[in-house]
Amino acid sequence: MDWYQEASGRKAAILHDLQGLLAIPSVYDAETAAPGQPMGRGIGEALRFMLDLCAAEGFRVRNLDGYVGYAEYGPEDAEHYIAVLSHLDVVPVSGEWTTPPFEPDVRDGKIFARGAIDDKGPAMASFYALKIVKDLGLPLRHRIRLIFGTDEEKTHRCMEKYKELEPMPAFGFTPDADFPIVSAEKGQINTRILFPQEPETPDAKGEYELLSFRSGVVANMVPEAAEAVVAGEEGALQVLEQAYRAYCNDHGYKGGVETGEQAIKLYMAGKAAHGMEPELGMNAGLALIHFLKNYSWGESAGHYLHTVDTFLYDDVHGRALGIAMEDELSGKLTVNSGILQFDPRGETFFHINLRFPVCGSYEEILKRISVKLEEHRLAMEPPSLKKPHHVPGDHPMIQAMQAVYEAETGQRANLLSTGGGTYAAHFPMGVAFGPLFPGMESTAHQPNEYMEIELLLRCTAIYARTLNELGNLEI
Repeated sequence: MDWYQEASGRKAAILHDLQGLLAIPSVYDAETAAPGQPMGRGIGEALRFMLDLCAAEGFRVRNLDGYVGYAEYGPEDAEHYIAVLSHLDVVPVSGEWTTPPFEPDVRDGKIFARGAIDDKGPAMASFYALKIVKDLGLPLRHRIRLIFGTDEEKTHRCMEKYKELEPMPAFGFTPDADFPIVSAEKGQINTRILFPQEPETPDAKGEYELLSFRSGVVANMVPEAAEAVVAGEEGALQVLEQAYRAYCNDHGYKGGVETGEQAIKLYMAGKAAHGMEPELGMNAGLALIHFLKNYSWGESAGHYLHTVDTFLYDDVHGRALGIAMEDELSGKLTVNSGILQFDPRGETFFHINLRFPVCGSYEEILKRISVKLEEHRLAMEPPSLKKPHHVPGDHPMIQAMQAVYEAETGQRANLLSTGGGTYAAHFPMGVAFGPLFPGMESTAHQPNEYMEIELLLRCTAIYARTLNELGNLEI
């Protein structure tokens, strides 16, 4: 069977349907949340789009109150089912795009749009993979279920709802990471660190007043922009402006200044990256804070700037927080601060998106962080927690997937780990399987996100062959 030829023969149809899905702005929107679309109108529309596509193909479909939906193919009376878990929600748009992010554009052998690689392209590849199995009339021993989530980029409420209402699969994979096979995932801790709201004492004022500081949009992205509004005497502001321009020049940063009569606004441009790999980005907020902390501020602003700089600047592995750790299976602990805010009349905080190796436990990590926070008069909001996840390499599913990958690519199917939090961790025997091949650039969460069309076809072929194998695996 030439699986790649089967996928290539459906290229036009795959691109047509993917463009339709990518055109839907499926970003979480609390304002349009309603029964049947709890994540908002756009995400609800994307879920209906995929389920309608599956129903038209003759798959058995079910929408679980808009939280999650699935499409199933294979013998209805089969005891077990194999799951393929993808997600239809996307992160908010940020940065400068060459073409509008929800007007998918095909150029240079790629399809550009928000969600192209994370995770709508892989979701469409999975759908066509199952369609190929059906079109060829290949027999299946087990049911194959395509599960479409709607809240992967935030809290995974969709998967919690699914586990409430549906039995667990025998095993499965998510096309939302890297090839060959990601069999281990780091644990996660997500929370805000809050600063006390204390009135300024008259003798605690500094030469400058920090009117506001903001950086970042979502916790699981390295913030690509930051701005600080600073008040002070005219001469002092001029000194600050000149020093900031020199700081940006010395470090090669893209910063700017907007002057006013009694205040100036400092801008910093960074480089976005996924929160699981903060070392690949440049945190604009931390770069701006590292400059500001050297000047004279009021007590609250000084406390904020110095504390954030001490805990986070140039330290993505948690050394200053006393939590650095690593293991051979899943690598080093990482810390990303995706949202930073100072507001003298509102909330002042920084958000941490922390990913720790399989050797760690969130109980011990939180204990260590709490000690540091107490020393600096800070409080932690109740965190969102995710345990590490690992599927042993001798599991029959993994061995079958390794055989498929090696046959289709001619490359060894080594087992990998990730700092990302995929749907695979919601099921005891879940792994991540693609879509990116080793050495490929990931544009997930970034401006001009894309998926190579050749990659889309290769994934479709690999997933079709995999579903045929797993659908007949002896359990």
